[in-house]
Amino acid sequence: MNKIKRKIIKIDEDLCNGCGNCIPVCPEQALQIVETPRGPKAQIVKEIYCDGLGACLGNCPTNALTLVEEDAEPYDEEATVARIKDMLEKHVTHQKEQSAKTQQHAHAEPKGTHVCPGAAVVQWDKKKESQGKRARASSELRQWPVQIHLVPPTAPYLRNADIAVIADCVPFAYANMHEDFLKGRTVLVGCPKFDDAEAYIEKIAQIIEHAQPKSIRVVRMEVPCCSGLTHMVEEAKKRADSSMPVEEVIVGIKGGIE
Repeated sequence: MNKIKRKIIKIDEDLCNGCGNCIPVCPEQALQIVETPRGPKAQIVKEIYCDGLGACLGNCPTNALTLVEEDAEPYDEEATVARIKDMLEKHVTHQKEQSAKTQQHAHAEPKGTHVCPGAAVVQWDKKKESQGKRARASSELRQWPVQIHLVPPTAPYLRNADIAVIADCVPFAYANMHEDFLKGRTVLVGCPKFDDAEAYIEKIAQIIEHAQPKSIRVVRMEVPCCSGLTHMVEEAKKRADSSMPVEEVIVGIKGGIE
């Protein structure tokens, strides 16, 4: 393909730390993180996918991305849209496959029957409290994203951190979660029942290998299926051959610590 002089993103590998912050803000998904002899680095997938508008520039913590004008292959909007469509279709197929795996054991059950103890319907009354005005608590969250699938193993906030791996039902049950579980910790959130367990194990193992965290605290619900979150972290620790301490905190469905 003939090249033309146009604006395009240029990546300084000396400055790039492979954090991946540029990837989710690129509408064309023209960037990727690749392993190099110097560690993970951002690279352009293909020049034809980069429109040269620079949407990714403000999200690089090391200023490794710049917009330059040089000879490059022309931006191909049709090819870019086709690629994104293919990525979305693969994502939807993956989600459907994972959903089918979690539901296949229940297909023979009558409608309304719960085969998982953690799905049993429970209700309780809340005691009335004083109507005095409460002070509003401030958020202790200090990073984004938090979902395990979305956090890149090379994110700078993971390095040498105390990590809290939290089941995604915990914030609804435990009222003081920010003060007790988030403060001073990097947060990873996931569901061991409905998400891809193997993908979680691999991602957490990569995080342990790359970031060398000081500790991991698993905060999960008391329901049996949620114990899988602790298993995932322990298995990831084993694969990473790490001696890092792992702690487990179990939250009851009524909001107490078990």
